[in-house]
Amino acid sequence: MTVRRVATNGIELSVLEEGDGPLVVLVHGFPELGYSWRHQVPALVAAGYRVAVPDMRGYGRSDVPPGPEGYDALTLGRDLTGYLDDVGEESAVFVGHDWGANVVWLLATGQPERVRAVAGLSVPFTPPTRSVPTEVFRHRIGEDFYMLWFQEPGVAEPVLESDVRRTLSTSEVWGADWAAREGEDVRRPRWMTEADLDVYAEAFERTGFAGGLSYYRNLDRNAELTRDWTDRRVTQPAFFLTGSRDPVALFMPAQGMDGWVTDLRSSVVLDGAGHWVQQERPDEVNAALLSWLGEVAPV
Repeated sequence: MTVRRVATNGIELSVLEEGDGPLVVLVHGFPELGYSWRHQVPALVAAGYRVAVPDMRGYGRSDVPPGPEGYDALTLGRDLTGYLDDVGEESAVFVGHDWGANVVWLLATGQPERVRAVAGLSVPFTPPTRSVPTEVFRHRIGEDFYMLWFQEPGVAEPVLESDVRRTLSTSEVWGADWAAREGEDVRRPRWMTEADLDVYAEAFERTGFAGGLSYYRNLDRNAELTRDWTDRRVTQPAFFLTGSRDPVALFMPAQGMDGWVTDLRSSVVLDGAGHWVQQERPDEVNAALLSWLGEVAPV
């Protein structure tokens, strides 16, 4: 595999590249790395695809600009299209998980000519809204919601960074209550080896979590930037996959895509799977992805 630094949109991204054929870009979420797609890369390459996997802005070996200003979803999308420009591709298939899903859904509506097809894992497309997301979460879920705890710079960082292995291993949702329980016995998820945990821990002990948290600190800004997109749909061939135990569905139900994702070829729910689905159930995710890819971007 080749990993190289790519200059794009005023920063540099560290991008893993492998294979030949139609280009598929895999976009990770929080708190992850391009390494999150370690089970998908060999399967897609073996099937004849060219795969690109960036550490997103703020993560891993990519640049970590200071402050939240440079982390809105449209800027993140321009990072990805800048990569396409670097490799001389007009468009690609984009697959995103968690925050990566949000980025690629918005890229599909904001720059549709650059997106051949689009897939979201765990996070469905959210239609444009005139509401203020943080106010909605505060009203519907309450002040303890983790996305609200993430909002104030300097609050979550020292807690998440005080014990990175605990942060990355917990099965609970981060927040003030979780932060207050020091000394708990946390076991790494069964789908993550000790070597996997080492990779993540080394990265976040080096970079901290401020870059990733800046994605959340642009929730309201993202809504403001897309407020006039009320007539825009995701029209590309699309795919959605989630786990039946993914808590994201409690506040972002997939039914919200109805009428907004106009060519949803497949929607898959893996029974018993949680949020980190491509790592937890790689064989099933790979099979579903390859089935869809074979239809929308045949080799």
